[in-house]
Amino acid sequence: MFAIKKSSVSALCLSCLFLAGASHAQKAWVVGQSAPLSGSNANFGRDIRDGAAAYFKSVNARGGVAGLPIELVALDDKNERKIAGANTQKLLESNEAVALFGYASATLSLDAMPQAEKAGVLFFAPFSGANPVRKSSPVVFTLRASYGDELEKMLSFWTGLGLKQVVVVHYDDEVGKQNLAVVTQYLAKQGKTPAAYSLQRNAKLGAAEVADLLKLKPDVIINTVLSGPAAEISKQIVAQGKFIPTSSLSFVGAQQYIEAAGEAGAGVSISQVVPNAASTLPVVKECAKALKDAGVSQAMNSAHLESCIGAKVLTEAMRRSKKPGDAKALLAAMKNLGSYDAGGFTVTYGSDQQHGSKYVELGMVTREGKLRN
Repeated sequence: MFAIKKSSVSALCLSCLFLAGASHAQKAWVVGQSAPLSGSNANFGRDIRDGAAAYFKSVNARGGVAGLPIELVALDDKNERKIAGANTQKLLESNEAVALFGYASATLSLDAMPQAEKAGVLFFAPFSGANPVRKSSPVVFTLRASYGDELEKMLSFWTGLGLKQVVVVHYDDEVGKQNLAVVTQYLAKQGKTPAAYSLQRNAKLGAAEVADLLKLKPDVIINTVLSGPAAEISKQIVAQGKFIPTSSLSFVGAQQYIEAAGEAGAGVSISQVVPNAASTLPVVKECAKALKDAGVSQAMNSAHLESCIGAKVLTEAMRRSKKPGDAKALLAAMKNLGSYDAGGFTVTYGSDQQHGSKYVELGMVTREGKLRN
């Protein structure tokens, strides 16, 4: 649930409201973001926005970076690829963003990355480990582990228990098919072939669709879809009095899934690409404080935390930039960042190292609606 006090929205996202004109009147580090702030995946998009906005606000309270404030311009793409592409054009041309940050999926990044590459602007920390955001590019730098890393972790666990019939639930698009291919390649080494169940992105999932899924007789279900359909699958399985081991990629949004699935989510495992939000690591404490100070009343979740960590890494690149507020200098600083400990979570970047982390842990949803590693 989106839980920011009305008065805090203005403080957190001041740039979202007026920066189109202000960017020309006041020099700043303008960070552009396209995210689903409305529609079926709005909670996830808002959490991504708020995690970064809270951290940037804490930096600005200490004087910004090199005397310049960080301004986050977050535009709503309603989880639609074409809108995300159009938003990117606005962010680069009208808002003069020095970096694009925290796009909510690989699909939403597909039309944005070529624009960033053409402009020579950093495209940083998309919320995806899919292959399209991991192809070689002079401007694309990721924070998290790949979906391949995540899928290997969960498949190793389930096949190690002797489960054989793996069913992959995926979107019927470029990214979804690539996720299926990763599972297929992994299982081929064991002489196994997964079954596949495809969904149209943003399509409704009901009892009839889940019945078709169960006809595939899964020993284990691997979800590579968003929280809505993943939660509906869990609800329908529980309603039929069944238990089928299920794992979801981090892409599902752990807290968003837990809220959507309710009691049916108990026992589902979800891969995590940042530490547990309840841990005592310094960066977790720092981000929790930033969110609280920014007026976010809900408990910090993994989407908040990942976005906050990404914002902290981006801020470090700003500090090392040789020309404050300049896109080319910021990109150069990211390429030369090297190994950076954000407070118990370390990333490494270089001219030939564009993917910062390989951290993956499996968490399980408890009956109390918590995620435990």
